[in-house]
Amino acid sequence: MVPFDTDVLVVGAGPAGLLIAGDLAAQGVACTVVERDPELSALARAFPLHTRTLEQLDARGVADELIGAGTIVETVRLFNGLDLDLSCLPSRFPFMLCTPRHNAERVLEERATGFGAEIVRGAEAVGLYQDTAGVDVEVRAEGMMRTWRARFAVSADDLRSVVRDALGVPFPGRSAVRSVMRADVRLAEKPEREMIFVANEEGFSFVSSHGDGWYQVIAWDRRRQLPDSAQISLCEVRDATRRVMGTDLGMHDPRHLSRTHGDERQALRYRVGRVFLAADTACVHSLACGQGVNTGLQDAANLGWKLAAGVQGWAPDGLLDTYHAERYPVGRRSLRINGTMISIATGSTRRSRAARSVLPAAVTRIHPLGRWLAETVSGLGISYPALPGAHRLAGQRAPDVHLAGKPIRLYEALRAGRFVLLAPAGDPAEAAASAYGERVIHAVPASPGLPVLLIRPDGYIACAIDERNPVSLETALRAALAGWCAPHPPMAFTTKPG
Repeated sequence: MVPFDTDVLVVGAGPAGLLIAGDLAAQGVACTVVERDPELSALARAFPLHTRTLEQLDARGVADELIGAGTIVETVRLFNGLDLDLSCLPSRFPFMLCTPRHNAERVLEERATGFGAEIVRGAEAVGLYQDTAGVDVEVRAEGMMRTWRARFAVSADDLRSVVRDALGVPFPGRSAVRSVMRADVRLAEKPEREMIFVANEEGFSFVSSHGDGWYQVIAWDRRRQLPDSAQISLCEVRDATRRVMGTDLGMHDPRHLSRTHGDERQALRYRVGRVFLAADTACVHSLACGQGVNTGLQDAANLGWKLAAGVQGWAPDGLLDTYHAERYPVGRRSLRINGTMISIATGSTRRSRAARSVLPAAVTRIHPLGRWLAETVSGLGISYPALPGAHRLAGQRAPDVHLAGKPIRLYEALRAGRFVLLAPAGDPAEAAASAYGERVIHAVPASPGLPVLLIRPDGYIACAIDERNPVSLETALRAALAGWCAPHPPMAFTTKPG
């Protein structure tokens, strides 16, 4: 047997790769991250974190730190006068958070290394091979080649993934928009909203706050489509923004100017043997409200605990396959939503012009449409498929209910990275939780009336049982725990007398 250098090798020290590394290391799984950039990026690119992503970060104890260094956005201005109100979302985080990307990466890296993950910078993955027992990743660092042997590997770098190419996974899609200008600037005039997206016949312009006095401006000029390599000046960005928004907001002192394009692509498989694809390696978005960033972080939240179960040997049959089954449809849906927004913003057809003018009024008048759009953009509308006949709550996001005792909230209890069984004290559920040792935490809801809920480590409901269940509570719990936490508990399953 070839010895393993690490349990899981992650390619890419972006936010998703660092979140996975932290989740694995927190569960005692040896994890190494290789990153081709020699140091943490100093580029202060705006980083919008949506409500559901903030909930996932809260379940890891880092959301409040990021909020303290960012800008809260409760209302997002989309298109022409469409104000998307996020303040009514049913969450502890009814807003979008804008913070510099390097700040989020710093916080996630400190968490990962604090639990023992190894971050190797200046190391580029250049090849990959796998067999039934493990994965070999060829890494080049400082002109030297080294092969890392791991039980599993995760590629979470970018759309030009060597790992994905080595696996032969197709990555179909298209360039949705070209010649997009990006600038980090100071503004003499404060915009009406911390995040504004305006589109008309001239093009589109997107302005968002970094949270530290700097703003990111993304502009697209319909009449001036140049290659990514073409030179760019602040005057060009100002002119494009002025013709779309009616003002350039007095932008000045640029610290970054670039021209790029926006791709929309998705890998056809998120798992090949012992290798998993996440973030931009799996699904890349064009520029629209940070859907790609948030989709990638939620990929990581879905995958980390499942990989830990696989390494530790207690993953039930098929658990690792649920990563593709659950996340591929989410990626496809986010691409469809993202693509629709870009098509409306850049389209010159009668239908596109009508959408830009009609959509704001429709969302304002039809309140359910506004709520649906807010839940869609925020990620709260994400759910996973449940088995036929399962309770209607199975697969849904778990709300952050209050608990009796400490911790006082569900998402604080989830910081242990384990399943949480919500059930009254003294219930047979308590015996079920104790039978699975450290894999399951029993917590008592502060308010009565909830079904018995088995919450996954990523904050989704694995199983719900109420009085309408056709079988006994104990039987239903046996089946749920065997299906999610291992076929056989590590300790004997016994019901407490009385």
